[in-house]
Amino acid sequence: MQWPVLPDYGIIIRWPENGQEFIHPSDLQVALKCIPSERLLKRESFDGEYYRYRYGKATFRLRPIMWRTIDHEGIDVGDEVEIVGLGMEREKFVAHVWGMHFIRRRSQIVYRLRRADRVMPKLYTVDQMRLIKEKQSVRDAGYTHQAPTWKGDQSGDRLPAG
Repeated sequence: MQWPVLPDYGIIIRWPENGQEFIHPSDLQVALKCIPSERLLKRESFDGEYYRYRYGKATFRLRPIMWRTIDHEGIDVGDEVEIVGLGMEREKFVAHVWGMHFIRRRSQIVYRLRRADRVMPKLYTVDQMRLIKEKQSVRDAGYTHQAPTWKGDQSGDRLPAG
């Protein structure tokens, strides 16, 4: 059997017909909160019996089950993003991704954002956001400046022309 390349992303939209035996006993409560739903889960690893799934800080283990694989757009739960402004229609701000959901009827991933302590009521798509990978900083100039000196009168050193 050929195993999938991990990590991959997908959704579990239906409950398997065989009860709860596919859920690791230690992860039952966490898994029941996350599945079935249209939450976009990250399948991280496989130990030979259980896959390890992640949704933000929540992790749980499931035996192999049917799920729908979704192409990942490069943004994950917990990432910091900047909303791209659009004239007077959309305000520009920075927020954290609080949730990822797959809308089946549109075949599109939508993101719920959290700004400070407030969850934003609107859902955003990847084309409305930009992932903040690293903070910008001022770089070193790479050269030294000759500092002028002043002797208290008008005859201070002058920088050479050129």
